[in-house]
Amino acid sequence: MVLYGAGKLSAKKLVSIWNLPELRQIEISAEVVRIGAACTYSDLRANETIAREFSLLANAASWTGGIANQNRGTLGGNIVNASPAADSLPALLAYEADLILSSVRGERIVPYAEFHLGYKKHLLGADELIQAICLRRKYAGYITYCRKAGARNAQAISKVCVAALAKVIRGVIEDVRIGMGSVAPVPLRLGETESALLNQRIEIAFIEKAKQTVARQIRPIDDIRSTSQYRAAVAENLVAEFVAKLCSETSRA
Repeated sequence: MVLYGAGKLSAKKLVSIWNLPELRQIEISAEVVRIGAACTYSDLRANETIAREFSLLANAASWTGGIANQNRGTLGGNIVNASPAADSLPALLAYEADLILSSVRGERIVPYAEFHLGYKKHLLGADELIQAICLRRKYAGYITYCRKAGARNAQAISKVCVAALAKVIRGVIEDVRIGMGSVAPVPLRLGETESALLNQRIEIAFIEKAKQTVARQIRPIDDIRSTSQYRAAVAENLVAEFVAKLCSETSRA
C-alpha cells in the first residue's frame, strides 16, 4: 500500500485477504505456535502465549508505528515488505522461525533466515503467499534482550533495532541468538558474535570482544534517518548491553 500510494505499483486491481480465517488465527500446540500471516501486531500483543514465551516479538509489535498501524499492519506483510528496518524481523531471526508458503502447487516450509535474498528481494514465488509463521516453544529460561533506537517512541522507523536471547547454565552460554535490523541490506543474524560467545563462561571481558565482532559483520548506510557511523556505534553498544545483562543476571542466579 505504501508503493500504491506513491504511484509506484502498476497493478490496478487489488484483492483483499483480510477476511480469510486461515490467515488470521494463532494456533498453539504443545511444541509450536503457528501465527497466521494476516495476524496484526495488535493480535500479537494481545496473545498471552506470545507475551509470555516470545516477548521479543511482543515487544517488537508494540514498537511498530502507532495503534492504527498495529490494528491493521500484519506480521506477514512486514516479512514480505522485506525492509531491513522492520521491527519484528530481528525477533524472528532470534527465534529461528519457519515460514509456511502456500500456492496452488501446495505448501513448502522455508526457514525465515533463508527468506531474504537482498534488499527488498525474497524467496516468495509470484503465485505464493505466506500462510503462517511457526515458532518452536523451547525458550523457557532464556534471558532476553531487545531495544529499538529511533527518533521517538512511536511512528518512527528504526535507526537500529536488536532482538537477542541466550540460555546460560552455571555461568556458561549454552545457546545464543542475536538478530539486528537497519545495519545491512537484509535483517541480519550476528553469527560471528554468537560463535564468539557460545560455550564460553560469561564475564565482563567478553563485552569488548562482542563489540569487535559486531563491527565486522554489519554494513550500515547513511540515509535520511541516520548515518552509518552512528548506526555502527549504536549496534556495538546494544550488543554490549546485551552481554552486560547476561553477566548481571547470571551473577544474581
